[in-house]
This record gives sequence, C-alpha cells and structure tokens, in this order.
Amino acid sequence: MCAFSERILWCFEESYTGTDMRNEFTAIIEKDGKWYIAYCPEIPGANGQGRTKDEARTNLADAISLILEDRREEGLRGVPEAATRETVTIE
Repeated sequence: MCAFSERILWCFEESYTGTDMRNEFTAIIEKDGKWYIAYCPEIPGANGQGRTKDEARTNLADAISLILEDRREEGLRGVPEAATRETVTIE
C-alpha cells in the first residue's frame, strides 16, 4: 500500500494565557500513490493528507489543534463554578 514511511517530529506553538507553550507530537507520514498521508499516534483520530509532505503535515497540525481544542472544551463542561482552575506546564 505505501511506497515508504518515515518518522518526522512536527512541532507547533500555541499561546495559552499569555505565555508561549510548546507542544510536540509525532507525525507518521506515508506516501500512497500521489498522496501523502499523515497521522499522529499520540492523538487518536488526528490525520491529514496532501500532495506534498509539507501539505500533509500542515493538515495534520490543523487536525491536532482542532481535536485538542474540542477535548479542552469538552473536558471543562460541567466543572463546578466554585472549582479552582489552574494551568499545569509540562516541560
């Protein structure tokens, strides 16, 4: 099915509460015919495709961002108003 596969580390930055937080995820990119298919094993459901590796990687980064945003919103639903909300930074 795939002519080759390679492991690429893709990084993107997101701003969170006024400070820069860097998130790094693994992008697995495989060539399938004329297309490149990318997925992230750390984020189930995150995938992208494109005619070039860069396009597939960019589409994957967009998918990761949307999934994490949705999970953050979903996770905060139902949190009591009196609960304390703090930021945890992992280096």
